Amino acid sequence: MDTHAHDRRRFLALSAALAATPLLSACGAGFGGDDSKNDGSAADDVTGSFDWKREKGTTVKALLNKHPYTDALIADLKSFTEKTGIKVEYDVFPEDNYFDKLTVDLSSGRASYDVFMLGAYMVWQYGPPGWLEDLGPWMRNSSATGAEWDQADFFPNLLQADQWSLKAGAPLGQGGQYALPWGWETNVVAYNTDVFRKLGLKPAETFDELRETAGAIKQKAPGAGFDGMYGIAVRGSRSWATIHPGFMTMYARNGLKDFTVEGGKLTPAMNSPEAIAFTEDWAGMVKQGGPPSWTSYTWYQCSSDLGAKKAGMLFDADTAAYFQAVEGASPASGKIAFHPGPKGPDGSLATNMWIWSLGMNAKSKKKSAAWLFLQWATGKEHLLKSAVTHNHIDPVRKSIADAAAYKDKMRHLPGFIETFEAVVDQTKIQFTPQAQFFDATTSWAAALQEIYGGQGAESVLDGLAGDLADKVG
Repeated sequence: MDTHAHDRRRFLALSAALAATPLLSACGAGFGGDDSKNDGSAADDVTGSFDWKREKGTTVKALLNKHPYTDALIADLKSFTEKTGIKVEYDVFPEDNYFDKLTVDLSSGRASYDVFMLGAYMVWQYGPPGWLEDLGPWMRNSSATGAEWDQADFFPNLLQADQWSLKAGAPLGQGGQYALPWGWETNVVAYNTDVFRKLGLKPAETFDELRETAGAIKQKAPGAGFDGMYGIAVRGSRSWATIHPGFMTMYARNGLKDFTVEGGKLTPAMNSPEAIAFTEDWAGMVKQGGPPSWTSYTWYQCSSDLGAKKAGMLFDADTAAYFQAVEGASPASGKIAFHPGPKGPDGSLATNMWIWSLGMNAKSKKKSAAWLFLQWATGKEHLLKSAVTHNHIDPVRKSIADAAAYKDKMRHLPGFIETFEAVVDQTKIQFTPQAQFFDATTSWAAALQEIYGGQGAESVLDGLAGDLADKVG
């Protein structure tokens, strides 16, 4: 497995591409609207009884990111073609340039691809210009959607994460369904059980305890036989990706917001007194217990350091630890356990997430066939097979998370299932939806680096809030 394909969220180029692209009017079939109206969707053209073979002989084109989910999909495409008579052609790109490719194609209106992978955050970029098909009308049409697809089987917070009214600051879970959740990551703590046992440590239940534990590991682990080990791996590069995993999860558990919304106006809130104090503490934790070259740390370095026994803990995507924990994957495999991470002052386990989703090109000429593909790819049969025989985790469906075969596969990872079950209902996108998300969070990461480097948190965050107020207000 190519773990470097997970070194994700290299998204500055996307923001630049979007900034250079005139916004298209959000008119045409299937955009926006509420749950009771189809607004002339192509889904209205599908009538009669549901039939998997209704588009037999059609070919759909998919754009995919190089990823274990993609590996599982490609391995099972024969099943889809046998079921539907539809052929799937696909292109796979590494994440370094995947979103550049997708953005250029969508903005051109050429519809080179009918379906594609995207993150839920990308709905905030791709939805307002009218590039994404609203899948709600397809989901509601029993002629287009088989009963076995079972929408109620999805974790509701995941479906809501891809649903939006296209209005900045408006909550998710309302408006059009612009993508379907396919696989996801919750952000929790993973730790090296050997060092915890030798140093007599327990997983932290509060943020203060986490900071203390990180510092203790960095100070004491080298003398206990763990040469070069530091306390905690968290992301630190100047990228939006630094903010969304561990940092935003702990930020949300402290009851903090990125923006406040009143009357449709967004006001930056990362410079509130409470947010300033938290950010100072986070930067202090990294200084006391983090890696020496933290400002270059991405998903890849954090995950690799846990596997190489360089990091005693990791606060990041559960999959970042999973791919190091499985048998034979790394020097630390068999010695990694999972924990929900510290609770907030009120006991909150609010957790941020990343969702790989599947969407449909609003300009596609093969929407009926594309919907059959999306329905199959997010269906129970394919996703259960992909979770059990491949590495398509975390499951977006409740039935798969509860399946005996899936639990048997994951049971050897101490705390994995228990941690997932502890946080799943409190896991959601903790950010405020708005089109400047990637620029705003990249600037936030730069501010975090400045505070880590010794600049005053209050002045840095006041400056950040002032800059963002002009951009998103």
